[in-house]
Amino acid sequence: MNAHTPLPAAILWDMDGTLIDSEPDWIGAETALAARFGIDWTHADGLELVGRPIVDSGRILQERGVALEVDEIAATLVSAVAQSVRRHVPWQPDARSLLEKVLAAGIPCALVTMSYARLADAFLAQVPDAFAAVVTGDQVARGKPDPEAYLTAATLLGVDVSRCVAIEDSPAGIGSALASGAHTIAVERLVPVEPRPGLSRVRSLDGVSVETLREIAAGRHIDELAAGD
Repeated sequence: MNAHTPLPAAILWDMDGTLIDSEPDWIGAETALAARFGIDWTHADGLELVGRPIVDSGRILQERGVALEVDEIAATLVSAVAQSVRRHVPWQPDARSLLEKVLAAGIPCALVTMSYARLADAFLAQVPDAFAAVVTGDQVARGKPDPEAYLTAATLLGVDVSRCVAIEDSPAGIGSALASGAHTIAVERLVPVEPRPGLSRVRSLDGVSVETLREIAAGRHIDELAAGD
């Protein structure tokens, strides 16, 4: 690769887990809500919901015995996590550093999250100029792992999704990004990242540079999690 290789048309960022370490807040909110109804909710239960649409979480909690409508469960969870993020944005330091490098290079960014707008807005208030497009879970008909959210982000930016790089951390999000046709980097956070065709896997975003993103957008794959690496 060289300077004549084009930069990605855009970087499409997941939020929860990838950009900010909000998954503990989600699991805490789920645990607190379940406890109101005398239901045990474990850390492992919470991990099962990482990256999935909030309505899925609502349905599962309802099935477990939370006697509220799914929309009310979703609103309760979003409100609790949004309050926490407003008090303090729990940045993933490696993601914040890479985001700053991407913006300095002039590459457009989109936020593509299954969190609802209320929570995304709490985060975006801290970085008001970072994202040229935002897609939230309450703006799409089909949440991750469906590709709708990533395709919508590319459309809003006016770019070809196949020239974009998506950065994800959850199985549902990874599936969504790959299905959209975006070049996809998976960073391993709370849950294991299994190998998939065309997927780049990294232990941390600390080793990812703008040049790395250029190469991945041009078709290179990297895998720091492969056996023996």
